[in-house]
Amino acid sequence: MKFLIIASYPASILKFRGALIAAIQEAGFEIHIAAPEFDDYPEECDQLEALGYIVHDIPIQRTGTDPVADSKTLIALYRLMREIKPDCMIAYTIKPVIYGSLAAKMSRVPHRFALITGLGYAFQGADEKGYKKSNLQKIMHKLYSVALASTHKVFFQNPDDEALFKSMNILKPTAETKVVNGSGVDVSEYSVQPFPIDDDKPFPKFLLIARLLGDKGVREYAQAARLIKAKYPQAQFDLVGWIDDNPDAIQQHELDSWINEGLFNFWGKLSDVKPAIAASSIYVLPSYREGTPRTVLEAMAMGRPIITTDAPGCRETVIDSYNGYLVPVKAVEELAAAMERFIVNPELVIEMGKASRQLVEEKFDVHAVNQTMLNEMDILC
Repeated sequence: MKFLIIASYPASILKFRGALIAAIQEAGFEIHIAAPEFDDYPEECDQLEALGYIVHDIPIQRTGTDPVADSKTLIALYRLMREIKPDCMIAYTIKPVIYGSLAAKMSRVPHRFALITGLGYAFQGADEKGYKKSNLQKIMHKLYSVALASTHKVFFQNPDDEALFKSMNILKPTAETKVVNGSGVDVSEYSVQPFPIDDDKPFPKFLLIARLLGDKGVREYAQAARLIKAKYPQAQFDLVGWIDDNPDAIQQHELDSWINEGLFNFWGKLSDVKPAIAASSIYVLPSYREGTPRTVLEAMAMGRPIITTDAPGCRETVIDSYNGYLVPVKAVEELAAAMERFIVNPELVIEMGKASRQLVEEKFDVHAVNQTMLNEMDILC
């Protein structure tokens, strides 16, 4: 039996889906992985092949709606499926979901699944009053609707995204769906780390890890840092990330101005975020919307309290005042106030950090999440 996984970013495959793919392989499937630009990620390609997976380079433009490029993606996926004849297919992120699902229907793949890991730019503003779709959003929503109608089950990482797809008629009310607790995290790989102690700088250290996009709340993080440092000059803020090719990307001059102002210690892009989390006291993600944020789960597993937004996906990770604080989206003053609580009451860092670890063990263990997905796909291990 053959199982095809379709992704848009080679570097994400093992990090976010590694445990799931391993479980599918253990169930007896030959694993095929389709993604673009494997030549640019030779190390990741070698790792996948070393695990016995068969990789296929497929042209996928992660952003934009160039009809010629997207047609090439659809044709390439159709040809691949006709060639390898997979028994099952699952795709995640927007382009793989849309064109992978359509190609799977066209090539008569027997079992077709989609995983919605987040909504991103195509749904920006969808929760706001008076929301009006841009022309690009109208196109993407229609493509989603047609593609998902050809799947047998759609997985969501939070109930808000599932409800939104149904309320917008992207999915029919009768569509087969299942909400899972994010991508999960392997708690055995993320051990609790002691908090950094610096007698010269006793203040808690805040950290944000994200692609540098507006809807990740990077600007709000910078503004809150400015408010806090005006009152507590010794407060420390770290930023890990990179500027992505995305319509909502932070501009280089913005990042440079924040660094020059001394708001952040900028780590850049990291292949392993554990050192940055270990060097922090509190993890912050002021995102506008997520599937379920993996970096938050990693920070929780390492025993860090969380400040994030009361937004879809984000709110799933925090019990307010138990393992951190929830603040409204785009609310800079409330974000800064939550940060100040940890500065004024440093004992909360330890208490809520322990609560984060307990919550991630109970709710977000990757093996439990994956077993749910395997059961829903009728894959028996």
